[in-house]
Amino acid sequence: MSKNLDEGEIIEYLHKVMDNRFASFILKEMTEVKKLEKSLGVYAGVVKPKGVKERLHAKIVGEALEKGAEKFGVNPEAIKSHLKDPYMRKGFAVVLRSIAEYGITKPQRLVAPFMVVWDFTKQCNLRCKHCYANATPYPAPDELTLEEKLNVVDQLDEAGVAAISFSGGEPLINKDFWKVAEYAGSKGFYLSVATNGTLISENVAKRLKEVGVRYVEISLDGPTPEIHDEFRGVKGAFNATIRGIKNAKAAGLSVGIATTATHENIDYIPDILELARELKVDRFIVFNFIPTGRGKEIINEDLTPEEREELMNYLYKEWKKGDIQIFSTCPAYSRISITAMEQGEGDRVSPTHFAEIEIPVGFGGAAKALTEFIGGCGAGRIYCSIEHNGDIQPCVFMPIKVGNVIKDGFVNVWKNSEVFNRLRDRDAPDYACRDCPFRYVCGGCRARAYAYYGDVLAPDPGCILMKEEWEKLVKKVNTQ
Repeated sequence: MSKNLDEGEIIEYLHKVMDNRFASFILKEMTEVKKLEKSLGVYAGVVKPKGVKERLHAKIVGEALEKGAEKFGVNPEAIKSHLKDPYMRKGFAVVLRSIAEYGITKPQRLVAPFMVVWDFTKQCNLRCKHCYANATPYPAPDELTLEEKLNVVDQLDEAGVAAISFSGGEPLINKDFWKVAEYAGSKGFYLSVATNGTLISENVAKRLKEVGVRYVEISLDGPTPEIHDEFRGVKGAFNATIRGIKNAKAAGLSVGIATTATHENIDYIPDILELARELKVDRFIVFNFIPTGRGKEIINEDLTPEEREELMNYLYKEWKKGDIQIFSTCPAYSRISITAMEQGEGDRVSPTHFAEIEIPVGFGGAAKALTEFIGGCGAGRIYCSIEHNGDIQPCVFMPIKVGNVIKDGFVNVWKNSEVFNRLRDRDAPDYACRDCPFRYVCGGCRARAYAYYGDVLAPDPGCILMKEEWEKLVKKVNTQ
């Protein structure tokens, strides 16, 4: 009996496709980004081929995909259905090109990131305690011009990037946002916006939908005005944010509520989750606290390993109820979910730090394959960030400039950055987690490692399996 295809099964079945020597050989001949994306579109019936050669390419790609589908018991029509979406074609192409070029690795090495988080501006209308960007009420003098921003979109498209997440600062405050978002939408990217929500009026929500934004992630750090506003630095922020959430939902956008967990609000997270349920948002995401930017000033608010572990287990327990997607940027959440599944205590896993995928377990090895493919912390591997001035970083929480998209070129930096290449090797002799059995599904938060030790491969002191590192840090602080 054939089955429908979900994201987890896609990865598992693509591994099977690329294990076929003939398919691998053919796809290596088609590693040009747009050529492969177009062939997938022709196969899906949404792109018109120009000539016999393009029809032949599509036929070869289609037969390779269908052969893998047959081996895995997947309905080929489900593949075609997914590939009608240009975002899915971009994602498929990245995977196929990556496996063709690098083989199947754990975690998978990619020729381009699935997602780029673009800190579009330094300007913001709030002043949050934990802001990694050190955002200000005014735009930075070195922000990219409109022409340069459009060039960034072109470079990401040419690289084969599948998704762009606009962040900041507050991206909706920037005058160039709408032109750039609309242009990116025309290129077929999956577009999302990370925002404080205060500027999302009914008209703004409708316009976001019109320009191609699919998902809006709105920050909420407390269940009441008193708690949230104190954390966000502006009175009235809570009410404006709730209004923004409601407007985004009414416009038909997918909406998530994002909360950064600290000592100040950890006891209120169940209440924030219940509020998320009441507002009928699609997902709830708990962000790992990273002591960077203004977050350095509240480093004492960081959770202990025990508190973080308890929180992750609580989130997984709530997620199992099935009424709302619940994720975390803490890569240990992947370890907790896959362990629960293997022990028969759960039926879903969270293989990604950017909280977009959930899969049921009852389908072969898809869950384990996907978690090892994604690899937990994705900094410099499956995602990276671009700053307001074009500087490229492994992660928005990791202020290491590895190049500049305008001066150095995105593809060049992605392929050749020494920092990126260090982050891609989970078996490196100087990697703190190299002996951990969960290094391929978690990997530790590399931003926290850098924030505490100044080394991207250092221990993540928030991990329960690295508890002794946390104790050393506490002892060091207490003796100073």
